[in-house]
Amino acid sequence: MTVNELKNQLNLTILVEDDLDREVKDCYIGDLLSWVMGRAPGDSAWLTVMGNINSIAVATLADVSCIILVENAALDDNARQKAEMHGVNILTTEENAYQLAVKISKLLEG
Repeated sequence: MTVNELKNQLNLTILVEDDLDREVKDCYIGDLLSWVMGRAPGDSAWLTVMGNINSIAVATLADVSCIILVENAALDDNARQKAEMHGVNILTTEENAYQLAVKISKLLEG
């Protein structure tokens, strides 16, 4: 599944667009950045409320396919600029991380 397919099937909103054809193979939930950096699988959709500049660095290091800000978490301007510079897809939803992860899991399994 691609980031674009995930966006369309889950009705997500794009905040920063880079490579929407990037493959999504897994899903990871986490807000403790050092934990995510060491544990998030590459090519995963990372679900978080952390919309700051540090999350962009973590997304780049972990090589995730996208960040999905859950519960309408805000993306600050510095993070937006850094995401555009480093090619990090960022999407948003009003759903919580659990609800969204269940849906992503079903899509990835099917």
